[in-house]
Amino acid sequence: MMANATLTISSRNYSSWSLRGWLLTKFAGLDFDEIVVPPDDAAARAEILLLSSSMLVPCLRHDGAEIWDTLAIAEYLNEVRPDAGLLPAERIARAHCRSICGEIHSGFTTLRASLPVNLKGHFPGFKIWPRAQADIDRVCTIWRGCLSRSGGPFLFGARTMADAMYAPVVTRFVTYDVALEPALGAYAGTIMEMPEMREWIAAAQQEPAEIEELAVSQ
Repeated sequence: MMANATLTISSRNYSSWSLRGWLLTKFAGLDFDEIVVPPDDAAARAEILLLSSSMLVPCLRHDGAEIWDTLAIAEYLNEVRPDAGLLPAERIARAHCRSICGEIHSGFTTLRASLPVNLKGHFPGFKIWPRAQADIDRVCTIWRGCLSRSGGPFLFGARTMADAMYAPVVTRFVTYDVALEPALGAYAGTIMEMPEMREWIAAAQQEPAEIEELAVSQ
C-alpha cells in the first residue's frame, strides 16, 4: 500500500539537502514513499555541486501540497504534525530555533564548498582554509550556546528541526576530522548514533555512484 506522501531525494552520499528533508520527514513521523533521483541526473548534479540557483530536491508531496525547500518542509511538517516537536514548545526557544535553522539554510557557503558532504569519505589531516574555519567556528558557537541553555543531548534538549538542519554539518566534521571540544563532540556523536542517521548512512555506503568533482585531494 502506497503512503499518502512522497519525498523526492537525490544522492544519499553527497546531498545535504536530501538528508535534511528526509530527517525532517522521519522526525515528523509522516509515512512516505521515497523517489530517488540518480546523482547523474543533470539537475540533481547541479544542486549537489552548488551550481544551481534553486534547490528542487528534496521535494515533499503530501495531501495535495508540494514543498521543495527544506525550511518550508520543516514548517509544513510542524503544521501537519504539531505533536512531533519539530519546534520547541517555549516561545523564545522556538524563535531561537527558527533563527539558527535560517542561518544554516542560507549561509556558510565557504563551509559547503570547502568541505562537501561525502559520507563514504574520511580525510584526516584535511587542510581547512581560514574562511572555512570561520564558518566552523560560527557553527560551534551556535551549538555551544544551544547546548549550554538546554543541557542537551540535542540542541534544544529534545530533538527538533534544528538537529535535522545541522546533521549534514555533523557529517562534514566527521568526514574531514574536524576537532571538537568534548561537549560538541558528544552532540555530534548523538546525531551520528540516531537510528535515522544510521539508516541513511548505511544506504549511502551502498550507493554506487561517484561524483569526481567532489573527490578530495590533499
